[in-house]
Amino acid sequence: MGKSLKQRESTLGWMLILPSTVIILSLILYPIVSNVISSLFKVSLVEKDTFIGLENYRNVVSDINFWKAALITFVYVVATTLGTALVGLGVALAMNRQFPLRGFIRSLILLPYVAPVFSVVYAWKFIFDPVNGIFMDLTVEKLGIFSQRFNLIGNPDTALWIAIVFSIWKYFPFTYLMILSRLQAIDNNLYEAAEVDGASRWQQFRYITLPELYFILGSIVLLRVIWNFNKFEDIYLLTDNLKVLSIYTYFKAFVGIIDLGQGSALVIIQFALLLVFILIYLKKVLKW
Repeated sequence: MGKSLKQRESTLGWMLILPSTVIILSLILYPIVSNVISSLFKVSLVEKDTFIGLENYRNVVSDINFWKAALITFVYVVATTLGTALVGLGVALAMNRQFPLRGFIRSLILLPYVAPVFSVVYAWKFIFDPVNGIFMDLTVEKLGIFSQRFNLIGNPDTALWIAIVFSIWKYFPFTYLMILSRLQAIDNNLYEAAEVDGASRWQQFRYITLPELYFILGSIVLLRVIWNFNKFEDIYLLTDNLKVLSIYTYFKAFVGIIDLGQGSALVIIQFALLLVFILIYLKKVLKW
């Protein structure tokens, strides 16, 4: 007895997506499984690996440097995510209005996001250089805000805030572009009706604009948290005095006394933390 048309279409659909599904699952599952296995061993580059169970995890959570890196990562992720969302929202609202050369200015705003990270990082390092930097020359010599020069990027306490400001400046154009595209899709009749009813600009923003942006803002926050949590190259290039979890893992696994087992355990811990956040966020905020 032959298959029905619906069954044949279902079979064809699975056959069409099977190659890409296998490739994607392989790229995702293989690193996860490999790291889980490695995290249970004392990995040696010269000797046979030794099974030690959860010892690597116990060593990680008992290391004070891990908790310091986790705290720095938390502050960095929260500040950069909120910063890019708020700055992107403000710029998008401004760019949604009519004014001369609007298209040209809209394009200029995207420059930080599309510029190569190596170029902009070294430009920022020059700006905050304690000897020849523009920032110190302006605040010390010209305005007299500070009495002497100091190294903002070289100080671990201030390097975090420089990295946060850099991240907001570099990545707010992505948020701005996503929000602007949604703003342009909002029906103007809603605002006209609100004006007729006597609604103020703030009331229009609160009761029309924000509800229309709810899901796009939610998705942006989720993406930025994931990206910022895993951020490595920006911070690594910008300063040597800031260890977020990604950099801490890199040093633990590949620099100095190499410990690939603990490095794998760190990766799994980070993956679990991020996965828990994603599941809670999707359920509570985006109602998925």
